Amino acid sequence: MDVDVVGRILSTLPEDDDHPYRTGPWRPQTSEWVADDLEVVEGEIPADLDGVYLRNTENPVHPSMKNYHPFDGDGMIHVVGFRDGKAFYRNRFIRTDGFVAEQEAGQALWAGLAEPPRIALREDGWGARTRMKDASSTDVVVHRGTALTSFYQCGDLYRVDPFSAQTRGKEDFNGDFPVQWGVSAHPKIDDRTGEMLFFNYSKDAPYMHYGVVDEKNDLAHYVDIPLPGPRLPHDMAFTENYAILNDFPLFWDPEALKKDAHIARWHRDMPSRFAVIPRRGQTSDIRWFEAESTYVLHFVNAYEEGDEIVLDGFFQGDPEPADNGMGDKWQRAFRFLALDRMQSRLHRWRLNLVTGAVREEQLSDSITEFGMMNGSYTGGAYRYAYAATGKPSWFLFDGLVKHDMHTGGEERISFGDGVYGSETAMAPRVGATAEDDGYLITLLTDMNADASYALVLDAARVGDGPVCKLKLPERISSGTHSTWAAGSELRRWHTADTAADAVHL
Repeated sequence: MDVDVVGRILSTLPEDDDHPYRTGPWRPQTSEWVADDLEVVEGEIPADLDGVYLRNTENPVHPSMKNYHPFDGDGMIHVVGFRDGKAFYRNRFIRTDGFVAEQEAGQALWAGLAEPPRIALREDGWGARTRMKDASSTDVVVHRGTALTSFYQCGDLYRVDPFSAQTRGKEDFNGDFPVQWGVSAHPKIDDRTGEMLFFNYSKDAPYMHYGVVDEKNDLAHYVDIPLPGPRLPHDMAFTENYAILNDFPLFWDPEALKKDAHIARWHRDMPSRFAVIPRRGQTSDIRWFEAESTYVLHFVNAYEEGDEIVLDGFFQGDPEPADNGMGDKWQRAFRFLALDRMQSRLHRWRLNLVTGAVREEQLSDSITEFGMMNGSYTGGAYRYAYAATGKPSWFLFDGLVKHDMHTGGEERISFGDGVYGSETAMAPRVGATAEDDGYLITLLTDMNADASYALVLDAARVGDGPVCKLKLPERISSGTHSTWAAGSELRRWHTADTAADAVHL
């Protein structure tokens, strides 16, 4: 393995830090690496694996002003690229405006999720969109050959080179970016049309918008999605003809909000509501469907079947747990992070476009979340979802379940005690002929070996164990959202003259 540290970032975190999400598997990194010809410690890199796996996650470098929440950290992109039986690794902090400002100041400047906004030292730049620093640390997708990172409370989209992980500035949609509202995490890419669908939300009416960016990167469509008040949407879905947005009854307490206190409450007597709108539809075209009260952090997919829209996601049996089960001073602080406490299970809603009726059913007894699928099937009928299992009481992924949506069957793999994964992306094999003809890729944080690895599994035979396991230069912080971009698609948009890491094209 050819390895080099290309940068070390200023960190002012204390050496005796005891925060559970800044230590152990969540210990932040400060080094940025370039590593070629990754060392294979198990198996062999498949010759028909071609593309890049990208993962975003929060990686703090400064102490919080008062109470750190794991969603407050700065964004860091990890890239593991594969071609011709070889693999490389890169990681870089996302150079957001907030990251640069705090590096210059040598301290935190914005209040975090669990802190009162009034203690912030800076309010400029993002005040209309979010009370927090826009860390662009939540999600990552690839549109038109460029990785775009996003923030779950809405902000800028930052352009990141998918080979080098270097920040290339902000996305502007050819001059029409919705500056005041920004874009939320989890924009959706339709591989068939080249479009990117997105939403944003705010504490100001109409409280949500929906937009479409076309294959030319123009903001081709942007409409209001009026809600009864401020909400906390986190994800969306789409089918061939429709976009599906939501109004869930977990949102900031209205009375507390009047006092500038952001306290999430589950209003269990209120229904869940789904907004169905034609992909280029107007506000007047929205149809609302009511369902059982819950909160959904992530959807897997949606598709049309006869008169119905079939929508799959993770239903929370208890969106507002009383505690997180840690039994110490962190008892309530991170109760919204433990999958077992939220009772997150794979669920299906059927929205009938003719009658307006909603039918729903639980698809699995297993506690899972962060479901991924073969992106070539997104928006259409599909069979397989690959979801994470969680360590009880913690925001840590300790294994993987392959859900068969046709039979209800499940195939699972445990990463082992003290080993934690990331959101697992599905990479179709070059020349794939079936939905699960390909590989699953995740990053592991192994506390036993004090090391990290890229793990590759056969998507058709998850239980068989690793196809290969590649060692990374250092133990990385645990993390969440990821995506896969096929090499053939990236090469459509990059040339040897324009790519930052042309050698990997």
